[in-house]
Amino acid sequence: MENSLLQNLRQEYESAELNETTILANPIAQFEKWFNEAVQAQLREPNAMTLATANVDFKPSARIVLLKGIEDGAFVFFTNYNSRKGKELLWNPYATLLFFWNELHRQVRVEGRVVKIDSQKSDEYFLSRPLGSQLGAVASPQSEVIENRKWLEEKLAEAENNFAGKEILRPPHWGGYKVIPNTIEFWQGRTNRLHDRLLFTLINDDWKLERLAP
Repeated sequence: MENSLLQNLRQEYESAELNETTILANPIAQFEKWFNEAVQAQLREPNAMTLATANVDFKPSARIVLLKGIEDGAFVFFTNYNSRKGKELLWNPYATLLFFWNELHRQVRVEGRVVKIDSQKSDEYFLSRPLGSQLGAVASPQSEVIENRKWLEEKLAEAENNFAGKEILRPPHWGGYKVIPNTIEFWQGRTNRLHDRLLFTLINDDWKLERLAP
């Protein structure tokens, strides 16, 4: 690929502005406002977010997961506890979330400590999932090396047979986490790359607001 092709890919952002007088004083409320606007704009999967973690060697990894709730000011997602992200969160229980709503020229970056949610709430969410998703969680040893696609399909068929006509209970290796934020940054694209960046930092249970240079 020609570098010139990549270097000439650019877009001007002129859709809105973000300033200290209009942003809500509570960043969770501001996030919910922006999230609702993304839903109203009919963006595809507005709850998709990048989850970045790091292992004990400080090597980062990232992947897309789905936000499934906000609980007491924390951002909730579900996954396999034995997956790579689960293992990294066990070693280093801090993470970054990044939401990118391209059509609205907006980003939200969340950093904070990660803990497992209450097991009962994980049970409740698991039972609310479609049957296929439940079976997939049982069948797949997420992030582990497997022989081939056929092996995975056989595991799914085995799970379907084992649970035929039965309620599928949440496997112990699967459940929810919540990211308890200590910083939340709101980014609004502006012209000439002079973007608006407003950063909330939690200090002694109060949110401090500062503007960052783009």
